[in-house]
Amino acid sequence: MSTSNRKIEHLKICAEKQVEATSETEHRQSGFDDIYLMHQALPEISKRDIDTPTRFFGKNFAAPIMIASMTGGHPATLKVNQNLALAASQLGIGIGVGSQRAALENRDEEASFKIVRDVAPDIFVHANIGACQLKEYGLKGALKVVEMIDADALAIHLNFLQEAIQPEGDTDATGCLSIIHRVCNEFSIPVIAKETGAGISRETADALVDAGVSAIDVGGMGGTSWAGVEVYRAKARCDHNSEHLGELFWNWGIPTTASIIECRGRVPVIATGGIRNGVDVLKSLAIGANLTGLALPLVKPAMESETQVIEVLERIIEELKTAMFLTGCASVADAKSLPFVTTGNLREWTQGRNIDNKI
Repeated sequence: MSTSNRKIEHLKICAEKQVEATSETEHRQSGFDDIYLMHQALPEISKRDIDTPTRFFGKNFAAPIMIASMTGGHPATLKVNQNLALAASQLGIGIGVGSQRAALENRDEEASFKIVRDVAPDIFVHANIGACQLKEYGLKGALKVVEMIDADALAIHLNFLQEAIQPEGDTDATGCLSIIHRVCNEFSIPVIAKETGAGISRETADALVDAGVSAIDVGGMGGTSWAGVEVYRAKARCDHNSEHLGELFWNWGIPTTASIIECRGRVPVIATGGIRNGVDVLKSLAIGANLTGLALPLVKPAMESETQVIEVLERIIEELKTAMFLTGCASVADAKSLPFVTTGNLREWTQGRNIDNKI
């Protein structure tokens, strides 16, 4: 199957099937349920004065939210990316495009990515290439995806869980850190190391920062499970081996909240992986993230209209403001000093890893 056809197949599965990492009791695997923010009975602030803007890589964001990498690379995805970009532009937030591999393989697919910058010329946009594709296409390929959308940053995605499940996957991970190092040294724009649903550990984060990345998108376990997505693809083609692997590794990885705590401290951290409401956004900031990203909640709305995407995001921003008000948090900067309590699996994780969960 071509990369382009695989992209539209992935999008449809995410829109139509249950692909999130959840337990048998429907407990979220992201870990946000294990974080409690301190309610302030006397917040001593006015909700209407709450300040949500922030800056990231020199760009202004109206809220600490980004539309995370989602799609592109098939003609049917052009309208989806257009709706997402228009919404991001109207709300003053950033956006990352999906993997641009299909456009490297076939120039006809470039339009589905270029539309993002065409309709949103002033916001933060990041390009996206896989570590495996970096090895294949080299620095020229990385430069091409950046220039394709006049990107403000380049995300290099790490998706070896998915690669290990899908039959056409690339499971040769040798040399990836070296090529990431070369890109970081030779590119003038920031480079983001981005997981896609299995999280990033402290050790990997240290290696990536040493290689020169400017930020880490934790892409933690708890949102879309790409192993789960591959289960549906495997069932459709009666591939019992891939189906079994996908089922076994559906909830594989480091929970988003644990990965934020693992990765914070040296470079900015973007929290993605199961962010589903404004409370999740504030919890992410409180435990060390600088920005948050959403993808799956926007898939269906983006397939319909720009307006529906805006409605979802405006609701989340209103939820964020309400959570900030109830915790006495007047600005995004104040979120860094919010008191919180960790319980359950997250508390056990930080204890087992000997990591202080306080910033």
